[in-house]
Amino acid sequence: MKNLAQDSTRPLLDRFRCTDDLPGFELNGQLSHDSGYFRFGPNITCYGQCSSGLPAKRLTDPLHDARGHVSIDGPAVQLPFDFAQVVDNLRYERYLINSLEEYRAINVLRSMYYFVRPFMPPSVRRSLQKLYFRDWDKAPFPTWPVDHTIENILEQLLVLSMKSRNIQRIPFIWFWPNGASSCTMVTHDVETRAGMDFCGQVMDLNDSFAIKTSFQLVPEKRYAIPWQLLDCIRKRGFEINIHDLNHDGRLFRNRKEFLHRAERINDYGRQFGALGFRSAVMYRNVEWYDALDFSYDMSIPNVAHLDPQRGGCCSVFPFFVGKILELPVTTTQDYTLFHIFNDYSIRLWREQVSLIKRRHGLISFIIHPDYIIDGAARSVYTELLQYLSEMRSHGDTWIALPREVAAWWRLRSELNLVKTEGAWRIDGEGKERAVIAYAEVVDDRLTYGFAPRF
Repeated sequence: MKNLAQDSTRPLLDRFRCTDDLPGFELNGQLSHDSGYFRFGPNITCYGQCSSGLPAKRLTDPLHDARGHVSIDGPAVQLPFDFAQVVDNLRYERYLINSLEEYRAINVLRSMYYFVRPFMPPSVRRSLQKLYFRDWDKAPFPTWPVDHTIENILEQLLVLSMKSRNIQRIPFIWFWPNGASSCTMVTHDVETRAGMDFCGQVMDLNDSFAIKTSFQLVPEKRYAIPWQLLDCIRKRGFEINIHDLNHDGRLFRNRKEFLHRAERINDYGRQFGALGFRSAVMYRNVEWYDALDFSYDMSIPNVAHLDPQRGGCCSVFPFFVGKILELPVTTTQDYTLFHIFNDYSIRLWREQVSLIKRRHGLISFIIHPDYIIDGAARSVYTELLQYLSEMRSHGDTWIALPREVAAWWRLRSELNLVKTEGAWRIDGEGKERAVIAYAEVVDDRLTYGFAPRF
């Protein structure tokens, strides 16, 4: 047996912020040479190396189930895979490498599309987009409309860990400040001059529900950004972030060009006082994020069946990509709802919110000022704000700016649980906002509860 290094268990400790005396995880056998798809139980899809069976190259192939090869030997849990590797492969979308040829072909088509896009009327663009997405509902993975694969893996591993110690209940630092059941943030990507001119009315509407949001602005070519707008956004308590460089869809075309553009993007971030970044059209290459000088990124969808770049990080929680914190987009974009689904209701959003809230995750929205100028779309957004406001009043969510979400998640990552005179307490700067919760095993599943507060 080969012990997994402590860094390999870091995803589990980071998620739960429990004590670091979890029992050891051991590799059960020699990992396969190649990575591929396998299962961890009937409903959890993994991607990586596996020692108990040959991983499949395609999701449509029969998948080996590694769950039956997990065992508990005293205080150690023996696994046929490195779960940190599997988690990173999902978060960083490395599982898409098996579709490399398809990905390259799509890149060629994408370049052609953006070359002729300025000459296309909106009706033609939408027809082409619907054609591209025609088989979206046949994608077997990630799971639509919200994917919880990483949550499922980490919860199952914590259950195994607790079983190896023969305990039913352990303390951990709750996910959100002051015991909030979930977290919600609303963001606005401003794509055109018309959208920029509409930002003031969007702020008025948001303020009518006491909901502060962030505006991602394109710093070059799309429109000239008056400093008066930046001052207005800041003074009204909203947030400014950087949205790509010029929104031409070519940021990640090649490494050399990306590095050149990243320097200018970072300069704009400093000029605007922006802590966060989002790429255009949710294009991304996580392996290149080290060139971005931001506190957090918001460019990775939870599930991306209806985005030009397929994939998804398979999680509804923030996670670190090196020094950058990723705040994943966990709900469908307004453009997709209105112009791909032709749905002018919040039915889908409510379904996604319910699924995310059930796992106490991050509920994040992209609402474009450009697309809610129309009265029908604006009415849908108003209904969404009303729904979120009611959730907050019922104690179901903490509505926060992206910078507040990122600041909390970084703070939480530095807090520790310590035991003093037989009682658990939280130690670290900002501990007064944190709450001790308990994870309990019930019928081989985790349930959560809070410690009594006096």
